[in-house]
Amino acid sequence: MGQTFAEKVLAQKAGLERTVAGQIVTVKPDRLLTHDNTSAIAATFYKIGVKRMADPTLSVIVLDHVVPAANETYAISHQATRAFVAEQGITAFYDIGEGICHQVLPEKGHVWPGAVIVGSDSHTPTAGAFGAFAAGIGRTEAAAVMATGEIWLRVPESIRVIVHGTLPPRVSAKDVILYLIGQLRADGADYCSVEFAGETITAMSVSERMTLTNMSAEMGAKNAVVEPDEKTLAWLAGRVSQPFTPVFADADAVYARVLELDASTLAPQIARPHTVDNVAPVTDVVGTRIDQVVLGTCTNGRLEDLRVAAEILRGKHIAPGVRLLVLPASREVLQAALAEGVIADLIAAGATLLNPGCGPCLGAHQGCMAPGEATLSTSNRNFKGRMGSKDAAIYLGSPATAAASALMGVITDPREL
Repeated sequence: MGQTFAEKVLAQKAGLERTVAGQIVTVKPDRLLTHDNTSAIAATFYKIGVKRMADPTLSVIVLDHVVPAANETYAISHQATRAFVAEQGITAFYDIGEGICHQVLPEKGHVWPGAVIVGSDSHTPTAGAFGAFAAGIGRTEAAAVMATGEIWLRVPESIRVIVHGTLPPRVSAKDVILYLIGQLRADGADYCSVEFAGETITAMSVSERMTLTNMSAEMGAKNAVVEPDEKTLAWLAGRVSQPFTPVFADADAVYARVLELDASTLAPQIARPHTVDNVAPVTDVVGTRIDQVVLGTCTNGRLEDLRVAAEILRGKHIAPGVRLLVLPASREVLQAALAEGVIADLIAAGATLLNPGCGPCLGAHQGCMAPGEATLSTSNRNFKGRMGSKDAAIYLGSPATAAASALMGVITDPREL
């Protein structure tokens, strides 16, 4: 009997011939990703009773959540992180402005096919778009990895999602994953490894695949993966310096569930307040008033996403009373968008440009909402109070839907423009 991707890659990292779902294994991860929560993790690290990290080269730290610091509390946290980095000799440290950790990690060469990555952020599965096993862990677990260089993991059951067909115009990877979350619900893939396959996935760019794996956390997935191909290798060329061997699921692997989707039948999707799995076609909410549109984040803040919005908004202006916030996923994305004139088009249309980072996504600063307001965001979560007031509403959609809605001042089907 063959093995799934998760069973095979975790067996390799554990030094075993094979594993089965449910088995607990001890592995040495290739990278440990942390962000603004590093200062809290460092405090736990010291409580363990150790003074030096087992292997500082495992650690990748990106300050991204509240950057620049919004108040003294965050400033002190950032200060503590910088001191920890210096003390431990961590070289893979990316200070404010470099971007969001899930974008910076692959850009700086810390992701490769067959790698095992753990991170103190629930959207760590984003890195699975490159054929890696990438999973979120808790802060205490992260401190233990710093102390020991190891972690135990339960081998997850696997779900294979096969997507066929050609996506219609202005329907994107964001619509695919929102639809799947709506079908599976928030716990439908709880602690599962989700393998994306099919010709639709193969046709997607690396950026689109990152959107899929990023939002897989919203259906409970432990990790999500897309098999690496020529696009993957081309994207990583010049970034990853070490040799690697991709890991592929066996053809006769056994899955807990196999799902198939015809992408050609999809319409743009919207996640309605206040849960990500409250999904409907955009036509169900067309005309809903919005006060703010957020374009960016680790889900849809890459160059392709900004291009989609700029194409819709070029030569036009957003509706009166609407705020359009644009936050590129990284400095690299921002520089490329500036060079192409994409940022100029968005600003001319009335957008406000924010620095690369998480920004309004978590409601800590930049773009918080007042009671009674509504935002359409390209981010990944819409929980009550996520972007400010608990009496505000968050709708999730694609970059095309976001741009069209900013233009009209109400939630709009981008296919109608």
